[in-house]
Order: sequence, then structure tokens, then C-alpha cells
Amino acid sequence: MRPLRHWVISGLLAVFLVIGPPGSAHADQEDGRLNILFDRLAVTADAVEARSLEAAIWRIWLEPGDAKLEAVMARGIAAMNGGRLGAALAFFDRVTREAPGFAEGWNKRATVHYLMNDFDASVRDIVRTLALEPRHFGALSGLGLIYMALERPDAALRAFEQVLEIHPNSAGARAHARRLRDILKGDET
Repeated sequence: MRPLRHWVISGLLAVFLVIGPPGSAHADQEDGRLNILFDRLAVTADAVEARSLEAAIWRIWLEPGDAKLEAVMARGIAAMNGGRLGAALAFFDRVTREAPGFAEGWNKRATVHYLMNDFDASVRDIVRTLALEPRHFGALSGLGLIYMALERPDAALRAFEQVLEIHPNSAGARAHARRLRDILKGDET
């Protein structure tokens, strides 16, 4: 099994070389590399490979294809990670204004709204994200977390089950789905 995994990873690297390196002009949810990565993510049984594929997808999603917007995204992420949510929101507002077709701008803004406990705004931005990138397992996970916070276990479970259809190796989604199934059966511990 190990040699096969290495062959697959080597094959993916070759595909990246043919299609183009990360940071190419057409990076974002429409990047051609994503279909290959998502196809593999859906079928791999190797957790290490799944994490690698997930990381590659996130790298592509974070590339707006414009150097100026890339800098704004980086500043927004730094502000969000530093707990400066108002500043982060302003950066992501700018990204969504200047690149309304860039799914990750909406997803990052949804995350900030979630961290600010503005679940309605977060859900609106998640809907925009998913309209642009229906396979966005991060946005779907965020939706599941919102529904958990709102004590809507049925809706939360549906969101996490959608994550698992796209990313079967998502440990977080699997754990949340298991817990939610227990809650819905009345077996919460």
C-alpha cells in the first residue's frame, strides 16, 4: 500500500507541474487543479494523503489571482488570527467588494462574522461562498458549527454529512456528525 501512495503523490506532483504551480493567474475556486484534488480527496483512504490534499485545496482557495488582493487577504487573515476582528472584517469587506466572485473572500468574512457571534451575517456569507464553490468543506463545516450553536442538531448534521461527502476523511466533521446522531437519537452523554 505504501508504494501506491507514493505513486499517487508523485502523480499529483506531475499534474501540478503540467497544470501550473500554485499562484498561477487563474487561482481560486475555478482553478483547474481543484477537480483533480477533489476527485482524489473523495476516494483516498489514507489520512496523511487526505491532509495533504486538503492543504493543497486551501492553498488554491486562498489565491485570489491578484497580488493586491492577496496582500489584503493576508492582512485580513493576520488581523483575524490576532483577534482584531473589526480590522479583519474591513479587509474581507474590501476583498468581497473588489472580487465578488472570489469564494474565499466570502468564506473568510463568514468566519469573522462567526467569531463575532453574528450568525445571520455568517450564514449569508456562507451561502455566497457555496454559490461560488459548492465543494467548500470549510464553509459547510462553519455552517454546521453555527447550527450547533443555534441548537439545531438536524441542520448541523446535514451540513457535516455534506462535508463528509466531499471530504470523507474530515475527522472533525466525522466527530461532530457522530455526536449529533447521538443527540438526535437521545443518547447524548
